[in-house]
Amino acid sequence: MDASSSDTPNRAGGRSSRREKRKLHVPSMLPTLESRLPLTEPMDEDQIARIDDASMSILEDVGVVFRDPVALDDWRSAGARVEGDLVKFDRAHIRSLISSIPETITLHARNPENTIGLGGRKSMFIPMTGAPYLRDLDDDRRLPTLNDLGMFHKLAHMSPALHSSAHHIVEPMDHPVPHRHLQITYSSMKYSDKTFMGMTTSGKNGEDVMDMCDILFGAGYLEDHAVVVGNINGNSPLVWDETMLGAMRAFVRRNQPVLCSPFVLGGANTPASTVPAVAQLNAEALSALAYTQVVRKGAPAIYGHYLSTVSMRSGAPMAGTPEISLMNFMIGQMARFYGVPWRTSNTLGGAKTLDAQAGYESATTLMAVLMAGANYIWHSAGWNEAGMHCSVAKFMVDAEQCAMGYRMAEGLRWDDFDEALSAIRDIGPGGHYLGHAHTLENFERAFFMPSLFDNNSFEQWQAEGAQDVTARALSMARQMLNEYEEPKLDVAINDALLDYIARREREIPEDKGLNETY
Repeated sequence: MDASSSDTPNRAGGRSSRREKRKLHVPSMLPTLESRLPLTEPMDEDQIARIDDASMSILEDVGVVFRDPVALDDWRSAGARVEGDLVKFDRAHIRSLISSIPETITLHARNPENTIGLGGRKSMFIPMTGAPYLRDLDDDRRLPTLNDLGMFHKLAHMSPALHSSAHHIVEPMDHPVPHRHLQITYSSMKYSDKTFMGMTTSGKNGEDVMDMCDILFGAGYLEDHAVVVGNINGNSPLVWDETMLGAMRAFVRRNQPVLCSPFVLGGANTPASTVPAVAQLNAEALSALAYTQVVRKGAPAIYGHYLSTVSMRSGAPMAGTPEISLMNFMIGQMARFYGVPWRTSNTLGGAKTLDAQAGYESATTLMAVLMAGANYIWHSAGWNEAGMHCSVAKFMVDAEQCAMGYRMAEGLRWDDFDEALSAIRDIGPGGHYLGHAHTLENFERAFFMPSLFDNNSFEQWQAEGAQDVTARALSMARQMLNEYEEPKLDVAINDALLDYIARREREIPEDKGLNETY
């Protein structure tokens, strides 16, 4: 089923049924996005081969540092050249390992209706994560709490174009760091029945996430079903550390997908040039993707990255720049060349409020990632201030922008073509279509009608309070939270999750940071 079919009017209910539906917020999730847009591919086959050869040469001649004794032992056993903590690879070995990564993944949600696919031309939108501040329902910037995190999970659940509740959209600063991963995971599971992400802040924390998924889905289910996505960030240039690799193993051993994401600040930790920066990033991603297959052959994995360019005036990261778009186009081509799903970041920006800068940066990024054919489209709602805060208002606007992008990526509809041509004959020259049967049947799905953008006259806008988009977005967020209905979670499962959290919080000392031991 595609999104357009889900919007088709119910003929049995007629127009009164459609009017009633418009009065209510209908939070059903849009299906997997299957884009029909032509891909933007700036490289020809020879240029793809040059990037591939350059990356393989980096892996063979320069190598990648794995600051993790377990990973180093794994690579020795796999036949790589290990010199201290530096690993060098044979390109044929890398290609062989990468070839066992599945091209597509099905992510199973606790509500089967929200299960989703990615890979190939299939894509999904995921909210931002990791913000140490938020702009709240009053648009005040402050430290977030666990209740704020739950609020964002509820908004993600209610947003049709968001396919995941993610994990720590904001950091719950009112909970000790060693215990946060437990509360974050529970909030993701409880307040939404969409797919979600799992914390990878240490190997032990990753194991806790796996245990909680066992409780939610049932023992043994994870062995054959992807249910949670992890992320590991590289330390560019060419370094993977013990914390990330330990968390990766916790996920991969249980057959759960991990985003292998070099953290690129173009010009600071890569060459100050677009094409060679991608050659380095590609080598970094391939080394981590290959390691997932050393840990467990055939495990799902996703070619990841975080992209930003650096202002040479201030050193600050920049978003929405032309070079980021070009690199996304290139990375999409490389991921398809290797036959693996890939992740990118969406609606990024450095603005401090939901202003014009935020809109321009986010719109530029959204269009680029859709044209690049990204599969796992992360940071799709709420991101501002270079990720330092998640804005409720921007979360709402971004979620609607994702729905607009979704509609564009669906491509052209031809199913009513003949019917519409008949309407042209019915109306003839000089008439209008507003009351025609074709218009009444199709207007809801014919043109996307944003809820948060005001297209009325100045006088009507003024009479209705002269609200800007921030005020409208915050008002809609309050309305959605008032209408929110918690998705049913089996009482026994909920109790088991709470018991597990209570036990682990007793076992993990509050002063042990990210818990590598307990």
